[in-house]
Amino acid sequence: MRRPVKFKQSNLKAKNLNNESVPMSKDFDIFNLEPNTGMNRKQRRAAAKTEGQLDTMGFLKLADKFIDLANRENEKFKASDVQMAMLFAAARYNAHVAKNVLDVDNHEVFVKEMAEQYKDMLRQHLGDDSLDHPPPEDKKE
Repeated sequence: MRRPVKFKQSNLKAKNLNNESVPMSKDFDIFNLEPNTGMNRKQRRAAAKTEGQLDTMGFLKLADKFIDLANRENEKFKASDVQMAMLFAAARYNAHVAKNVLDVDNHEVFVKEMAEQYKDMLRQHLGDDSLDHPPPEDKKE
């Protein structure tokens, strides 16, 4: 049975630099999870765009675009096939970034770090009750 993945942003949590669980919101920078102070949301977004970085809301909107693409593809293909294609694409893109942008020397350390981040995100989403029971109109055969 195919059904689109539904994503609810309000329950997202991450770990801060002290390894404490914190909710992800517009008050945290997704890359270092330190509180942003001294700038309002509009100023933070403008500064992030100038520096070529995403703020938390931009990060979540970008992630939503990938989820929307997966949901559209799920209208034609089984969710398990879409899932594997998305996982393959993420691995391929991450390898590109590691080799050509970050210039990672130790690939195994990078793989371990990425796998840990993925496991943390997956556990967070598996614990999200809003993903448990999609409305009947979302179920596809």
